Amino acid sequence: MTIISAQNVVLPAASLGPENPLAPLRMHREPHHVENLDELPADLRENIGYGRLHSPLPCLNQDGYDRVLTETAFPALALENEHLKLVVLPTLGGRLMSLVHKDSGEELLYRNPVFQPANLALRNAWFAGGVEWNVGSTGHWTGTCAPMHAARVEGPDGTPVLRLWELERTRNLVTQLDFLLPEGSEFVYVGVRLQNPSDVEVPAYWWSNIAVPQSPDRRVLVPADQAWQFGYTRRLDLVDVQTDLTYPMRHPRAIDYFFEPLPGEASWIASVDGAGNGLVQASTVRLPGRKLFVWGQGDGGRRWQEWLSPGLEGDGYAEIQAGLARTQMEHLKLPARTSWHWLEAYGRLSMDAGVAHSEDWTTARTGGAAALQDLLTELPAREQAWLEIVDAVPAERLATGSGWGALELQRTGWTVSDGTPFDDDTMTARERAWLPLLEGRLPVSDAVPDGTLVAWRELLEAAEENWLVWYHRGVARHYHGDVDGAVEAWRRSGDNVWALRNLGLVTGELAYYERAVELRPELVELVAEAVTLALGTDVQRAERMLVDAPDDPRIQLLRVRHALETGDPQRAHDLLAVGIQLATVREGANPLTDYWLAAEEALGTQRPVPPQYQFGMGGN
Repeated sequence: MTIISAQNVVLPAASLGPENPLAPLRMHREPHHVENLDELPADLRENIGYGRLHSPLPCLNQDGYDRVLTETAFPALALENEHLKLVVLPTLGGRLMSLVHKDSGEELLYRNPVFQPANLALRNAWFAGGVEWNVGSTGHWTGTCAPMHAARVEGPDGTPVLRLWELERTRNLVTQLDFLLPEGSEFVYVGVRLQNPSDVEVPAYWWSNIAVPQSPDRRVLVPADQAWQFGYTRRLDLVDVQTDLTYPMRHPRAIDYFFEPLPGEASWIASVDGAGNGLVQASTVRLPGRKLFVWGQGDGGRRWQEWLSPGLEGDGYAEIQAGLARTQMEHLKLPARTSWHWLEAYGRLSMDAGVAHSEDWTTARTGGAAALQDLLTELPAREQAWLEIVDAVPAERLATGSGWGALELQRTGWTVSDGTPFDDDTMTARERAWLPLLEGRLPVSDAVPDGTLVAWRELLEAAEENWLVWYHRGVARHYHGDVDGAVEAWRRSGDNVWALRNLGLVTGELAYYERAVELRPELVELVAEAVTLALGTDVQRAERMLVDAPDDPRIQLLRVRHALETGDPQRAHDLLAVGIQLATVREGANPLTDYWLAAEEALGTQRPVPPQYQFGMGGN
């Protein structure tokens, strides 16, 4: 018997904190940048050059989290039958946090024992563990730490189906996840549909990121003999699949392998232990890409694992992944008013250990395929059965996501499936604040401006003028490439911190930032940006801003930089030696180590970088 139940999952958790009110006019530096494009096949090169996202707008960044863990209850939805139990977190991007094989008692996924955001996503905040559903653009999606709608739907065989859906706001794609667990099944099936309801082509991206435990005896199996290797050196290189490549803990540094599918082979990937048991993921043909990611066994990789799972015990995790394209650097063209769909399967693979760990790679991968033959054969028929209920109206609402989908339907009148409704009652005051713009006005309030609805540019340009309208016009113009028009709009917005900050960021004129800081000296994100600009242009003005700056690790890091740039490496060393816990340290960026080494060089000493500062993606 299959049942759905609502429960709370209690975890030691950091606070996600408030969103950053400053408009994200630019994207964080993306570590998956490829420079050897001329060496790549034409189709791969074209896909890499298409559809890159330059800002997460209309979403705001989520960088207000901390690293103080307190027991916290998260709403969860469980789906279980005789053999499997899975737990989904609807308020955190629909993350599949747990998949337990009841017969063996084995947790098939890497289940993070804590909730600790870190700076790895398109909007900054991301957390490790489980299965994450990445849609929109290269990187961890904008909804990974945001709520989704959830409901119960009657399944094709009468069993309940758990459905989640939400509007991905950077691409305006309706994202649907249907979790199907038939009675007696040892696999859970996840039906995925991306709806493009608009009348324009949209860049499409999808990767299911699956965290699995790693240990010295665990191996990844996949139907491929070659892989595109990305070692965070801005190159993609085609390499042969060798034995060591398939054991996550044999890699000294962080690295990605995007596997080249073998013609005629079904799409699947598995992680098995020394006994030949572990998790397998398989899918229908729309999802051909497969990937292995490891943090590596160097100091930096281990530090990242500990950072993402404070109090980490054991060997941490690796990620096996499944995507629409061959690599995560690519986007595909999803035509107007078109939907793409596929079915994924997750469950336990049990195969002969000698075959799984054979030194002959062909023996190992074909042995895995043989053990999965029944599953792989039946997937197309199961997908067709799921499509019979893909548009079924939800029978019972289980969780409420955002109201942004309902708001967009008010503007566009788009037709979306009855199976993924965006009802008006899901709109909160935040979304309803934009409704007057549909009638040509946007009332001013004392509230901080929300993330600009950049797709509403024409409505903003036609609206009655006030400082808020001019502010949002500026953001929308900048997003669409009209920098001069943006500057004009922000100047006309007047003496408000939000327009002044944008002017400072875009023009590089420090006076705008200084006035903005004068208006909101307690806003850490603002002060940090202002001091960063000043350090590159006028160190004395940076020093004045640092005098009364808030006490925050981001400011402490800038004090270190200031000390280095003013010829005081001893003070820089002393500040670092006390300890700076920078919650928002970014994947692929390592200022703590850089500043430590700069201070040591200036002092003529060679003290080693403290372990807590070693966030490098390399092997040391």
